[in-house]
Amino acid sequence: MNYLYLAVDIGALIIPFIFSFHPKLLFYQKWKFVFPAILISAVVFLVWDSYFTMIGVWGFTPKFLTGYHLLNLPLEEVLFFICIPYSCLFTYHCLNKLIKRDYLLKAEGVITGLLLSLLIIVGLSNTSKAYTYFTCSGLTLLLLFLKFYIKAKWLSRFYFAYLILLLPFLIVNGILTGTGLSEPVVWYNDNENLGIRLLTIPVEDVFYGMMLILLNVTIMELLQKKEKAEIN
Repeated sequence: MNYLYLAVDIGALIIPFIFSFHPKLLFYQKWKFVFPAILISAVVFLVWDSYFTMIGVWGFTPKFLTGYHLLNLPLEEVLFFICIPYSCLFTYHCLNKLIKRDYLLKAEGVITGLLLSLLIIVGLSNTSKAYTYFTCSGLTLLLLFLKFYIKAKWLSRFYFAYLILLLPFLIVNGILTGTGLSEPVVWYNDNENLGIRLLTIPVEDVFYGMMLILLNVTIMELLQKKEKAEIN
């Protein structure tokens, strides 16, 4: 059982990595944008993760881990911020490549507005709950930056991709939070969140996951835009 979290990381990565070389997808050609996005985002989230682990917002059950640590985090947790974003960026790339129609284009403004309203209300109503407050605040700031500062044209495509990603998200996070297990791989202090669970998954994880992937997509898109501008 001490390889369970590592198996989840590798399982999430292996198929997207193999298919990165598929001639119709050619995702490996995006690696010069993908890996900087992953590394920059990982630094941000690992600092956050390390602090929340230190103050007991969440933690890890040793019997599901190999025992190797980086800073105060299990190696598997560090790998999570590489493997999961890679698979999600691969999915985002594939959907953009294979589905030309932007299904949520006209609804993007409404979706963003509703998300911001929800995040602001929930965040300000739960300032004493660290996971809830910081997740709502972080995603709010990121969405405001994308919507009103850089005016991202790809937000609707991100929302569509994230809807698709919610199914594997529920599977991966379900395993990590204890679905089908005697105890969770990653445990949460319910004094620091809303106490609302999707099966075993804290509802905040939906928005935490959105922020993680959205930050990765943002950096990747900005790097691609920068290269196009330099070429032109």
